[in-house]
Amino acid sequence: MKANTMKDRWAEITATYFYVGYLKPAPGTWGSLAALPLAWLIYAIGGVWLMALAIPATYVKGYLATKWMTQGRDNHDPSEIVIDEVVGQWIALMPVFIGAAHAGVSALALWPGWIAAFVLFRLFDITKPGPVGWADRKDNATGVMLDDVIAGLLAAVCVAALGALWHG
Repeated sequence: MKANTMKDRWAEITATYFYVGYLKPAPGTWGSLAALPLAWLIYAIGGVWLMALAIPATYVKGYLATKWMTQGRDNHDPSEIVIDEVVGQWIALMPVFIGAAHAGVSALALWPGWIAAFVLFRLFDITKPGPVGWADRKDNATGVMLDDVIAGLLAAVCVAALGALWHG
């Protein structure tokens, strides 16, 4: 996409998560990986509550950027749009942040949870089981964002279950 206006530039920067979406191969995986440091920073600054606010705020920004970036294009889910992976990855990480806050430890101390959240989110995002695939088949900005939200929710449930099993 050639950014001609300020709105176009904003949409491209947002949708590609500061151009991470142009990394090859597997831009979705790069987007998910790039989401991790900012998630840690947001959590470090404001805890679970700031992270809980950042997710819907980023969803709205991502939805608008995706809608503007794909307007008039045949492909409504180009691979360079990775803001959806950021939102999904952050959702998958929420049990880690909640667990760290509950235990009174650094979120980084729960590093196995970070790995599980990353791997499980990517697994659900790539394989698109059940409701993830349903959302992905919507040919619009809602579908682009929603399939990753659902994949993030499925991953979060699995991360929480693994945490409960591991920690009793």
